[in-house]
Amino acid sequence: MLDVLKTTDIKAKTEVITISDAERAREEALRQRFSDFWASATTDLRTTYEAFISASPLVNNVTVEAAHQEAVQGWWVRPEQASSAQAILYIHGGGYVLGSSQAYRGFVSQIVSRTGVPAFILEYPLAPEASLPTAPNTALAAWDWLVAQGFRKIAVVGDSAGGGLSLVTLTQLGKGNSDVKPVAGVVFSPWVDLTFSGASMVDQSVVDPLIGYDYLKDCAQKYVGSFSASDPLASPLLGDLQKLPPLLIQVGTDERLLDDSRQFANRAAQSGVPVQLEIWEGMHHVFQLDVEHIESARTALDRAAQFLLAAFNRG
Repeated sequence: MLDVLKTTDIKAKTEVITISDAERAREEALRQRFSDFWASATTDLRTTYEAFISASPLVNNVTVEAAHQEAVQGWWVRPEQASSAQAILYIHGGGYVLGSSQAYRGFVSQIVSRTGVPAFILEYPLAPEASLPTAPNTALAAWDWLVAQGFRKIAVVGDSAGGGLSLVTLTQLGKGNSDVKPVAGVVFSPWVDLTFSGASMVDQSVVDPLIGYDYLKDCAQKYVGSFSASDPLASPLLGDLQKLPPLLIQVGTDERLLDDSRQFANRAAQSGVPVQLEIWEGMHHVFQLDVEHIESARTALDRAAQFLLAAFNRG
């Protein structure tokens, strides 16, 4: 009699990507830049974070345009030529308490330039001024708005907390009645578990140069409001993942959210979702932002673009 493979034995397709000595030196120099930047900051945290994220350069071959609708606000980043049926919904990071669509225009332009697909960067209300379920509801409203604009092939992309919100959105869309389903999801260092079950959250051997456990705990408390941290709207890791589209998850080894990515990728694989997990050796949280400084960022974005284009071509 054949042994039946238990779903708990299923693991995500994982690739560990190593870096050269020269790249490691560039990464160390970048970390010193991070340290100097934050040490010299004189403005409030939100303003400082805006400057930090805005350093990702805007490419030349795109246009940017603000969108101000009643229920949906954000920025469009469009290539010179694009299909009228394809779009990316981008959901930015910042621990649910920081960040804006405007600050992310440069970074998202890097994705748009590589894919030739226009991206809408969503502006969602931040905590503590707004708590659950405001952000997930805003993301679903943005999806409906894109569909109403005539887009029929849409991927959802996000980073950090925005990566978690992207996965919440994809999970909800999988259960919804929309006749347009996501073609794919791409998430960079997603925050998927606000119950903090991942070992890397407190592992002293993990040296995260950008975010800490105490900061994340504070962000989570502000964001969940009256909800439980174990609610799937807060922690997509704990939701029903069976109807998710194909996923690409990229994460660095040197970050508190490493095990969030590992756990989510494996749970998605156990649920039958096609998922690729890339673990980048020696890389910091959302290293893809630093396209000007490290080769790994450029290569990771190239790989993400290839994944998205394959998904759009299948969809």
